[in-house]
Amino acid sequence: MKIARYEFKGRAWYGILDEAGGVLREIVGEPFDGLRETGSTRRLDEVSLLAPVAPGKIVAVGLNYRDHAKEVGMRIPEEPLLFLKAPSAIVPPGGDIVYPRQSKQVDYEAELAVVIGRRAKDVPASDASSYIFGYTCMNDVTARDLQIRDVQFARSKNFDTFAPIGPWIRTDVEPDALSVRCLVNGQVRQSGNTRDMGSPVGRLVEYISANMTLYPGDVIATGTPAGVGPITPGDTVTVEIEGIGTLTNRVVAREPAR
Repeated sequence: MKIARYEFKGRAWYGILDEAGGVLREIVGEPFDGLRETGSTRRLDEVSLLAPVAPGKIVAVGLNYRDHAKEVGMRIPEEPLLFLKAPSAIVPPGGDIVYPRQSKQVDYEAELAVVIGRRAKDVPASDASSYIFGYTCMNDVTARDLQIRDVQFARSKNFDTFAPIGPWIRTDVEPDALSVRCLVNGQVRQSGNTRDMGSPVGRLVEYISANMTLYPGDVIATGTPAGVGPITPGDTVTVEIEGIGTLTNRVVAREPAR
């Protein structure tokens, strides 16, 4: 099942995607409370897709793919390396990634994102799937030069529009062997597989929930495979994850300061 969040007549709604019919079947409230349909439908061409979730927090994982750790000359940490991305950085499918004036190098990072479905605290890895609502695509956009300069990640990862996410949440996919790709202007730049994660999804839920409570709608960005690199204004960036979908965003220059 694919769950989308969309805007219709100035209001945000959730709906079940019916691809064959080209419609969204409206549901009551948020999907984490149960998928109760209202009986109304909306055509895809009459709505604007939003980010499929409005999380309280985005917990991201660094250096979680073996090939990516190798390409940057580092080892995968013994424990997951966590940082936070601000919800204010979220941009929907089709939205613009705005290149900040403060940076000279902005990179793409294609990632599988986990959407939490119910309150999770001290969850064992073996039970993690029962706390997960579904999965979506994410681009962990990063101002690489600022990340190196600042050492920590708060600024480099959190400019507005640095968290494209979407296009919807897939609820019925197994996360442990999915292909993950990033294309820039149609050319493949990243091609990895979630089986290369140092800490798979279950382990991440266990580790994170032991350190902080996860709530419905929270997102875990699970790390990126090898091949990260720069984007520039005018580029089109696409994240493709097997069984989930395609997330595409355009890169634009920020207007000069006045």
